[in-house]
Formats: sequence, C-alpha cells, structure tokens
Amino acid sequence: MTRLNYHHLHYFWAVAKEGNLTRAATRLHISQSALSNQIRQLEEQFGHSLFARVGRTLQLTEAGRVALAYADPIFTSGNELLALLREGQRPTRELIRIGAVATLSRNFVDNWLKPLLKREDVGLVVQSSGLQELLARLRVHTLDVVLSNRRVQTSTDEPWRCRRIARQAVSLVGQPRPKRKAFRFPQELAEVPLLLPSHDNDIRASFDLMCEQLGLRCQVRAEVDDMAMLRLLARDSESVALVPSVVVQDEIRTRRLAEYCVVPDLYENFYAITVQRRFEPRLLKELLGRREADVLGVGGFVPSVAWLA
Repeated sequence: MTRLNYHHLHYFWAVAKEGNLTRAATRLHISQSALSNQIRQLEEQFGHSLFARVGRTLQLTEAGRVALAYADPIFTSGNELLALLREGQRPTRELIRIGAVATLSRNFVDNWLKPLLKREDVGLVVQSSGLQELLARLRVHTLDVVLSNRRVQTSTDEPWRCRRIARQAVSLVGQPRPKRKAFRFPQELAEVPLLLPSHDNDIRASFDLMCEQLGLRCQVRAEVDDMAMLRLLARDSESVALVPSVVVQDEIRTRRLAEYCVVPDLYENFYAITVQRRFEPRLLKELLGRREADVLGVGGFVPSVAWLA
C-alpha cells in the first residue's frame, strides 16, 4: 500500500493557506518550480487536481477542500505539540504569544498585559500586524490569542472563538479649555476641527450616523486609522479628537488633554480571538477571566513589551 507523503501534504497545506504559490514558496524557502513539482506529485498520488487557477489566483477544487480538511488538524496539532514541548523544556517559565491589531490602542494592550509584566515566570511575545495576518498565525498556533477592536465571524471553515473582553465609552478630547467654557454638545461639533478614526473603524460609522441624524456637517481635519497617531495629533494640535478615553489616559491624567464630553451611546468594543486547542495556556485562561474594569485598567504606565512587525 502506498504511504502518504506528508512532506508533499505540508507543501499543499502551505499553498492552500497562503492562496498564492509565490508567497508560499517564499515562506517555505524553496523555489516556486520546486513547490509546484511537489504539489503535482501529491496530485498524482491522489489521482485528483487540488487547485484550479482562476485568473491570477489559485482556488481549491472539491478534492482540494477535502484534502485541506484533513491536513488542517494534522499540521495545526503538530505546531501545537511543538510549542507545548518547547515550553515544557522550561517548566519554570510559561510563554504566552499575543497578537494585537496594529490600529488597536497601545494603552489598552498595556493594561491587558499589566498583570504579567512584573512576573519573572512569564515570557511574553507580542506581535502587531493587520487582523488577517494575525488570524493566519493564530490558525496554525503560532499565536495564542489575538486582540482586536473588530469582531470576527465564526464559520465552519473559520471556527474562531471571539469574545468581548471590554467595552468603553468614546469621548471628545482636546486641549484644556478656559474655566467656565464647557464644550457644547452636540452644537459645537459643527464649529471645531475634528480628528476622527478612519471609515474602517466601527466608531466612525456610528459617529457619522449620529451626525447625519442630528443634521450636522462637521469639519474633518484628519482621518486616522492608527490610535497612537490619533493620540499624538490630539495632543499636538488644537483640534478635537474622537477617541476612547483609554487611548489618551496618560494625557488626561497629566492634563495635557481634557475630556470635553462622553458621546452618548457610542462605544468601542475590545475582543479576544482564540481557536479551540487541546492544551490552552493556563495564563490565557487567567487573562480571559478578568473583570472588564481590570482589563481597562486605571492610569498609564511605561510600555515594556517589544512590538514585532
């Protein structure tokens, strides 16, 4: 009986996950022609084509989808086993690997990690990237959890476990004002230059809808998809920024910025995304079991985690 070539199957799995032969070849450190030849040999062994080329993209055939359904648990379990045994070689120090969406508030991530930062028995790896890239790493267990301000949908093909771990009201903040000159909400929204999240952000969509319902035409000075940049612009300009207060918690505490008002019925949600695992890290269970008030934290502190692209 012919035995399955798991080396060829791994190459197929990598291409199926990347959806692109060139990217998969680069990640696997082999030539594109060698990768194509390996997959062709697997197709000959199966007696079925695994990919169909549609324009410049590769799409799985019916046989390819069946093969992927078998390959997924094989290689994800293998990565999980490797990580478990590597960590098991250092029983006095537990490693937790966290992905944080690049546009997420750094203050929020710092607050979430705060219980671990002074523990000598814990090692942290924090990676910052786009949501889809982080989910790809989570899928193959090179990350333990992804922090995001966007919910992901669960499906048969993508069995994410997405739980909301915190929700915070969104505020209008700006330079401190003279005493007795309170911000007039919502009338003054149309009179001041605004710094807003980009249209990809759920906060922005809700804010635009609110302004439309109030009949307000706002002066948008800048649209920013990165909360760290939005914080700097709010601090260094005379514009009014729409942000969750956790983003500017240090500036509010030191009075470099002031919270003009909390916008009614407008919130940012924070999610922790995981996948089902046989061996979930103990620390991850502890972090996900914390109260919302503890997750948001009180006050700021100096980040001590290296951010990896």
